[in-house]
Amino acid sequence: MHVMKTQLWLLPILFLCSLCSVAFWIYISNNNVNPYRPSKILQKASDTQSCKECKDSVFIAKALENYSNRWEKHEANFKKFRLSLRDKCHAVSKAVVTQNNTPMGSNVIYDGERRKPLQVTQALFNILAKEQPFGNATWESCAVVGNGGILTHSSCGEEINSAQFVIRCNLPPLDNRFEKDVGNKTNLVTANPSILHEKYSGLMERRRPFVESLRPYGQALMLLPAFSYGHNTPVSLRAFYTLEDFGSNGPLPVFLNPDYLRRLSKFWRERGLKPVRLSTGLIMASLALELCANVHLYGFWPFSKHPDDSRQITNHYYDDRQSKKNVHSMPTEFEHLLKLHKLGVVRIHLEDCQPTHSCHLFLGS
Repeated sequence: MHVMKTQLWLLPILFLCSLCSVAFWIYISNNNVNPYRPSKILQKASDTQSCKECKDSVFIAKALENYSNRWEKHEANFKKFRLSLRDKCHAVSKAVVTQNNTPMGSNVIYDGERRKPLQVTQALFNILAKEQPFGNATWESCAVVGNGGILTHSSCGEEINSAQFVIRCNLPPLDNRFEKDVGNKTNLVTANPSILHEKYSGLMERRRPFVESLRPYGQALMLLPAFSYGHNTPVSLRAFYTLEDFGSNGPLPVFLNPDYLRRLSKFWRERGLKPVRLSTGLIMASLALELCANVHLYGFWPFSKHPDDSRQITNHYYDDRQSKKNVHSMPTEFEHLLKLHKLGVVRIHLEDCQPTHSCHLFLGS
């Protein structure tokens, strides 16, 4: 009985509290008052995003200030840089693992895992290239095609196809959707083992889809970084054997030399570039500078805004998947390439292409 009286006595107080609460929220609503401070986490995320955008904007402005599409080759600067690169890296004799530079019984030292050498057995020696695939030839013109979204609607396909030697990175799609912008000619294409795992189940299941996907590259060289890390070797060997088993009409697989990668990494470190690993694009641009008289770079733009009108662009011309920023330093690499552009050593293409220019593009202008 006593408990019931106590509960009855509390009812008016509870009712009064409810009225006060309703009044408070009506006041908040009518006066547009925020009853709590913004989340520190949300505020920090917003600040981080705006900071990144600000940093990118500053870099883009700096890049465009130093960039000119009225480019002319500086022969003396080109020869000086090329001589330095050849002296330190020797791409012609060392870029690809061959029977000459990697004899049977020797050890292959992984450039990413130096404590785990791989001995060259008879079976491995037999599948190595007998000689360097590049020979002693120097191509008059090379186009190194990155996969940047800047190529979308660029109409650069005709120009790219007009190069004597075309290098592409990481098995990019070349079907009819993209041909106008990126062309379809390929003399060398790289194949990252991560792509073999993601798209083709590491070649542990059906292998024909992998072989059929390589048709757009014809009989181009397919460069595999089989000896960068130990886990790259098995899947790279499976790619080699798959192409061997399915006939000889597809690309010719060869292995990127870890000794060359070490030399190249040291070369760029001495010039102030110190990423965890060099990107495929920079490796291929460096290779082209040793092999080609005129080097043109397409799809090398590491930002999400187009340099012409700041419109949003995707990370790749075929998708918006992001790169591993803790491994590669694309903006810093681009800054170094931009210096070479300014010196007249390489030609970076950031503008859309005009079909009428294809006749004289690769004559050093």
